[in-house]
Amino acid sequence: MAKATLPGNAANTPLRDRIAMYAVAARQAIIEQLQYRLANLLFMVHVLMEPVIYLVVWTTVSDAQGGQVGGYTTAQFAGYYIIWTLVRQFNLTLGPYSFNWRIRNGRLAAELLRPVHPIQVDLGYYLGYKVPQVIYWLPMGALLWLFFKPEISPELWQMLAFPVVLMMAFFVRFLFMWLLGLICFWTERIDALFELYFVSELLFSGRLVPLTIMPEWTQQVAAFLPFQWTFYFPIEVLLGRVSPADFGAGVLTQLAWIVGGYTLVMLVWKQAIKRFTAVGS
Repeated sequence: MAKATLPGNAANTPLRDRIAMYAVAARQAIIEQLQYRLANLLFMVHVLMEPVIYLVVWTTVSDAQGGQVGGYTTAQFAGYYIIWTLVRQFNLTLGPYSFNWRIRNGRLAAELLRPVHPIQVDLGYYLGYKVPQVIYWLPMGALLWLFFKPEISPELWQMLAFPVVLMMAFFVRFLFMWLLGLICFWTERIDALFELYFVSELLFSGRLVPLTIMPEWTQQVAAFLPFQWTFYFPIEVLLGRVSPADFGAGVLTQLAWIVGGYTLVMLVWKQAIKRFTAVGS
C-alpha cells in the first residue's frame, strides 16, 4: 500500500510543454466524441429534454398572460431557453460521480504518476470536448430556432462578449465540480450531498426559470452563489439584456469565482491527497 504524492507543479513546467499537454488532451476528447456520434446525439436529445419542457411551459404561460411574464415576451422566453441549450452543452464537465468512479477504479492512482496535476489534464480534455458538442448542438439549435421563432436582439459588443463569458462560465463550473468531487476522498456516501448541490444549481442558476421571475429572496441568495454566473449571466448577455455596466460587474464576478474556486481546489486537494492510498504492484 503506497501513499500518493503531489503531482508536479504546473508553475515549474515550461509554457510550451503545458500548451502541448492541453492540445493532446483536447485532441483525445475530440477524437473520442466524434467516434461515438450516435451515442452523443442520443445524449444530447436527453439533455435537451429539460430546457424544451421549460420552453414549452413558459411560452404557454406567457401566451396565457397576454404575451409577457416578468419582463420576458413569449419570443424572448424562446430565445432564453434556446441559448440555455447551448450554454448547457458548453458547461458539461467532469461530474462528481465520475470523480468517485475514477478513485474507486484506480484510474486516479495512475494519473498521480504523471508530472502534471490531474486538473490540468481534465481541463484540456473538456476544452476539446466543447468542439464536437457544439457541432452536435448546431442542427438541434437550428430546429428549435425554426420551430419556436425566438427573439434575440444583442448588440455587436454583446455578441462578441458572449464567447468570452461562456468560456468563463465553464471555468467556474469546472472548478466547483472538481471541488465537489474532492469530497470523495473523505466518504463514499456522497449521493445526498451531490443532489443538494444540483438542486441548488437548478434553483439559483437560472436553469429552471430566469432569475428575475423568481421570488426576491431567491435572487438575493443567488447573488452570493456561483451558479448564476454559469448559466443566467451568459444567456442574458446574448439575449441583449445586459448593460455595459452590468456586464463589467458580471465579468469581474466571474473572475472572482474562478480565482476563488481554483484557490479552494488547491487548498482542499493538499488535504485530500494525504488521505489517498493505492493498493497493487
